[in-house]
Amino acid sequence: MTIECAAVPTEPETSGYRRVLAHLRDLLVNGGVETGHRLPSERELALSLGVSRPAVREAVRAMEMIGVLETRHGRASTVRIPDAAVLGEFFSLALAQQPAIIDDIVEVRIALERQALRLACTRATPEDQRNLEAALEEIEATIDDVSSGGHADLHFHTQLVAAAHSPALTTVYGTITHLLERSHVERRRRIADSPKARDYLVDHHRKIYEAVRAGDASMADDLILSHFAIGAAWKLQGTTPDA
Repeated sequence: MTIECAAVPTEPETSGYRRVLAHLRDLLVNGGVETGHRLPSERELALSLGVSRPAVREAVRAMEMIGVLETRHGRASTVRIPDAAVLGEFFSLALAQQPAIIDDIVEVRIALERQALRLACTRATPEDQRNLEAALEEIEATIDDVSSGGHADLHFHTQLVAAAHSPALTTVYGTITHLLERSHVERRRRIADSPKARDYLVDHHRKIYEAVRAGDASMADDLILSHFAIGAAWKLQGTTPDA
């Protein structure tokens, strides 16, 4: 299916590229096009929007780079579902150089995981539970390996989010995964020599899993808040909290 392109008044102060980009964005965000639909041709877009064909080409290429359009030789561009991993790469690059970004990302992570846990307590399937059990085994198996252990920790939390069965939550969480990897590995490095590391890394994760399996959203929320509070205390003190 090919989408008709409505004429858009020319705005001299707006570059042709940005005009096309805004038009394509509006079509995608407002439901004017769906996956599998074809856009108007490069010539049609240029005429209807009052821009040059190179401007159309540049905007379409930008959309291709983030995965929302696919263009094959000799055919009009087709709308596709973007790969969230591509968005994650962009998001990581956009934020990575900002001061204290890891602390900021952890705050975002807390908000996302609390909601994901509440949903997982009512939506988790037997397969989700098996995935969480496997993730727990991975955490225990990598207890003495900082790098592998950090990734195992992240994998467990990713499975928690997946158990919420919320495409939006999963996608947003996926865009910060690369930055979360740094956070998990750094945290694992800080507590590597702590005698209480096993309690925090294995037992506490298991309690969170058991709350999900029991469908106890209140308990799960209390546990995840405690989980992050313990991690924050470790960071501030540089050692294991006494409590």
